[in-house]
Amino acid sequence: MSFLVPLRYRRSLASRVTLLTTIAVGLAVTGVAFAAYATVRMQSLDSLDESLRQRAAGVAHIDTLQALQQQQVPTWALGAADVKILFLNTTSGSVSENGGQSNTADRYTPEAQVALGKASWSARTVMIEKQRYRVVAVPAQPGQALILAQSLQPTDRMLDRLGLVMLLFGFAGMVTAGLAGWAVARNGLRPVRRLTTAVEQIARTERLNPISIEGNDEVARLAVAFNSMLTALSASQTRQRQLVADAGHELRTPLTSLRTNLDLLAQADTSAHLSPEMRQELLSDVRAQIAEMTTLIGDLTELAREDPATPAVEAVELAAVVSQAVTRVRRRTTTVGFEVRTQPWWVTGDAAALERAVTNLLDNAAKWSPEGGTVTVEMDHGTVIVTDDGPGISAADLPHVFERFYRSAESRTMPGSGLGLSIVRAVADRHGGTVTAGSGPDGGAAFWLSVPGTMAPPESAAQVLARP
Repeated sequence: MSFLVPLRYRRSLASRVTLLTTIAVGLAVTGVAFAAYATVRMQSLDSLDESLRQRAAGVAHIDTLQALQQQQVPTWALGAADVKILFLNTTSGSVSENGGQSNTADRYTPEAQVALGKASWSARTVMIEKQRYRVVAVPAQPGQALILAQSLQPTDRMLDRLGLVMLLFGFAGMVTAGLAGWAVARNGLRPVRRLTTAVEQIARTERLNPISIEGNDEVARLAVAFNSMLTALSASQTRQRQLVADAGHELRTPLTSLRTNLDLLAQADTSAHLSPEMRQELLSDVRAQIAEMTTLIGDLTELAREDPATPAVEAVELAAVVSQAVTRVRRRTTTVGFEVRTQPWWVTGDAAALERAVTNLLDNAAKWSPEGGTVTVEMDHGTVIVTDDGPGISAADLPHVFERFYRSAESRTMPGSGLGLSIVRAVADRHGGTVTAGSGPDGGAAFWLSVPGTMAPPESAAQVLARP
């Protein structure tokens, strides 16, 4: 039994379709054959019964039935040479066959009911001399019945031939159905085989080329779904390759600078030509480069995650998140001021991610604002608006500010990795929101971060259960 189960699962779809078609046609042919055989048999017996009854009724009206009992009655007189004529007399309890006497009246109980007038006529099948006969009885004189018995051998031969013909035709029909099912399965599954071959080739070569689509049936819809999946995989693969390429490019510069500074420090240990001021400057530069690389690696880790939006992390008050982000940026930025105007707004999401997105916007505004400038932060129904007093975003750079590692020509001399605004967009997408860039009322850069939510805090599960 253990070796039969794997074989069942290894059976191909075409073979299963062929087998099911053959079984279905076989059951249908068997049902039709049985119904036809039963119908023909029933009709044959009904026709024979009616014929015998009419012949017996034609003879039973003779007034002197005793004369018929005393002499041999030729069977041709009743229209058939294989008909036996019997006379049942319930008074004497005897049965006579064409003038002969037989004391077997106890075998003819249904016919006795006809002789006694309890039934208009009767018909049944009996065995006479090891042959099957159809026996029909009609009433004659009071207490007597005329019985006609005709052999069923011709009818049985006809039914046997009919059964053999149905068996042969049924077998031929099953074979034909099997061949037809195999042909239909083979032709119908040809698109599936082509799709399978294409998918196997993609898995073998790792080339995400679209699959050709033919028709508009279910297989074509499956091919469309595969193409959509291939497009998503190709886009993800392209993003990963671009991320790796950009990360390698961005890491190369700080690593080179860090290695140069470390080499200078190593040489300074063996010589006395490096002053303490220069040594301290090199150490400060090394620390700044390490901090920049740490920030860059953290940003790369954040952007490398392509997890879907996490539903219902926690209820977050966006105004509190903005206040915390402003407090953090104020600690490390002393050359600009911050003007904050917020209003209550509750969202469902990740508080740490939202704070990082707002912090990146504030850091970007503080970096571009001149010394003594002001960064304005406003909230209006879930939209955080951050504006600065800087030169603004040029029309050429505006479409690319949220791309990974994109840095304008002016920003290449400033610290940063070009990933901060990309993280803002990723956080907005993760929370079902949007982020856009433009110009503020004073000509500086402006960013709008919108996150869906409500003015009132959402109810907790305990509050929902406590409601009447």
